[in-house]
Amino acid sequence: MIQYYDTNEDFDYIGDTKDNTKEIADKKMQWVSFKQHFFSSLLLSKDGFSKSSLSVSTDTSNHTDIKQLKANLTLARSADGTYPLDFYFSPNRYKILAAEGHGFEKQINLGWGPLKYINRFAVLPVFDFLTKFNWNYGLIILALTVILKLVLSPLTYKSYLSMAKMRVLKPEMDEIKAKVGEDNPTLLQQEYLKLYKKAGVNPLGGCLPLVLQMPIVIAFFRFFPGLFELRGQSFLWMNDLSTYDSFINFGFTIPFLGDHLSLMCLLMTISTLIYTYFNNQISGVTGQMKYIGYITPIIFLGALNGYPSGLNYYYFLANMFTFLQQYIIKLMVDDKKIHAQIQENKKKPEDKKKKSGFGAKMEEMMRVQQQAKVAAPKKESRKLVN
Repeated sequence: MIQYYDTNEDFDYIGDTKDNTKEIADKKMQWVSFKQHFFSSLLLSKDGFSKSSLSVSTDTSNHTDIKQLKANLTLARSADGTYPLDFYFSPNRYKILAAEGHGFEKQINLGWGPLKYINRFAVLPVFDFLTKFNWNYGLIILALTVILKLVLSPLTYKSYLSMAKMRVLKPEMDEIKAKVGEDNPTLLQQEYLKLYKKAGVNPLGGCLPLVLQMPIVIAFFRFFPGLFELRGQSFLWMNDLSTYDSFINFGFTIPFLGDHLSLMCLLMTISTLIYTYFNNQISGVTGQMKYIGYITPIIFLGALNGYPSGLNYYYFLANMFTFLQQYIIKLMVDDKKIHAQIQENKKKPEDKKKKSGFGAKMEEMMRVQQQAKVAAPKKESRKLVN
């Protein structure tokens, strides 16, 4: 792709996913970079290019896709008759590019929004610290995963505890379902919310900790594929952690999967399916929701089969340590004590219970929907009388 940085310190790029052409005449470019996966060639003008014409195209004439990058740059001559330019050819390594200045480090895509800050100020410093021990990069990823899981362990505990509470409440929810029936889902949800309120249980308590962890999971998705340090680094059967481990080569292309099967991606998928199974046992989920969780890992098998083995190795380790955390938490959490606590919460006066803003809004919404449903037949009967 072509990346560029103007004198107003605005960064942009073209040609990341598709061919493109861009003409820039309203601002001066400070530098223009031709970026490959691990290396970039960059042309810098401190005075700025007055006009830039950039294009990315794909040459398929030899039955292979070859990216062609072109940049036509207009530069004013200096007073001494020279054209001052600086040329850089550098690995795409954040620390090296940041040390050069001029915003060169912006070439490294650390993700968007909060993901960029997670990778910049948390993941990168920890990773750089671990590299000082001169370990194999497979061991560094292992250590990075352990540190991350320890930091997130309070959220994991809260998620498990909330799902355990919902599991304990399930028999009472089944009784409500038998009484109300499934013909009136609005009334059924109202009764469920009343039960949650009495028991002091937040139905979203198991989801919120997982949602808070998602930016970190996605941040690693952006972190590993472009990590220069993994280039050419081997671990176990994986010859290069920066690309996929081609365990089985099909010799032909399978739709959705490609022409190979990555063993580490397969192990990651299997571990995710096992994690989904045990997570369903913990949460007590039933019905269609019980099977929806099994679809996502299969989709990831096709999506991540061509991604770096280092990324799939991290996701595999994350699943393994989650199993270990849940096993330890299971030894700490007693369903009988949870049930006793819920029964105690039911006995408390309403004014002493913690009020959930979300629960109150949901209850009000259900009440309005129920009233509208009850009022609807009355309106129809009035029309018939008239």
